[in-house]
Amino acid sequence: MATVKVSKDGKQSIFTTAEYLYCSADLIAGIQDQFRALAVLNAFLSIVAFLGNALILDALRRESSLHPPSKVLLRNLAATDLCVGLILEPLTVIFLMSAVDENWKICRYATVAVATISNILFAVSLLTLTAISVDRLLALSLGLRYRKVVSLKRAYLIVVTFWIVSTVMATMQFLNFFIIVGCMFVLFVFCLVTSTFSYIKIFLTLRHLQNQVQEHVQQPSQANHLNIARYKKAVSTALCLKFALLACYLPQSISLTLLMLVEPSSSFSLTVGVTTTLVFVNSSLNPILYCWKIDEVRNSVKDTIRQVFCC
Repeated sequence: MATVKVSKDGKQSIFTTAEYLYCSADLIAGIQDQFRALAVLNAFLSIVAFLGNALILDALRRESSLHPPSKVLLRNLAATDLCVGLILEPLTVIFLMSAVDENWKICRYATVAVATISNILFAVSLLTLTAISVDRLLALSLGLRYRKVVSLKRAYLIVVTFWIVSTVMATMQFLNFFIIVGCMFVLFVFCLVTSTFSYIKIFLTLRHLQNQVQEHVQQPSQANHLNIARYKKAVSTALCLKFALLACYLPQSISLTLLMLVEPSSSFSLTVGVTTTLVFVNSSLNPILYCWKIDEVRNSVKDTIRQVFCC
């Protein structure tokens, strides 16, 4: 998430962000080499994120054992990571190098573009991970009715809604800074509470089912048709993705919160640049988590790599 130093009425342009953080000779004095190193690192992460998530999207497209609506959510999450590698990180390289070269006009426009797109992709990723947690809860609680209630059409509708809502929220930063801050805060709290409730409910339900097994009590009819081991692995995958996102975004959230309390300096600009790069690491890390936690995806990725090398 990006922020700006605003006037008291909160209506100062987001373009102030660029000048306040990066696009000023005073702010990059003595850290040009570090900015060059960050640009090289972002270029490398861009390639890794693009190739990794392209492989994941291809694997999910060919994999038929996963429930289609659940697969739509995973594909949407991989698509946001693909956009990070394809769009966001190249733009980051542009603004880092433009700051080093003291091309302030390009620096300001590139920084604003990065801020806007990162807000969109962050919101979509957060909403998608929350939807995955709710989807796993519904799979457990609805039983046989799950496939009727959670349909492919509804999954696509939810994904489209996520992108529309996130885009509208991100563009509000051009009108009033406090609107986007408030919206992002409300969104984060809502998603955190919803996903936490879902996983706690899942944990309690699974423990209840396990106690029934130990006591040799007959299972409810819907639980008879649920592969508990496979289900636990799906929940574990969703939790890993959630924790990875929070771990990568937390340092940047702290640094941008401090932005409202401290005076700008070259060391602070470097800190924000480093934590922003850490956010992008999440998009390169997620394909590894997919392959680690989902056997079908891992096997499909292996087949694709073999085909490429054989050709």
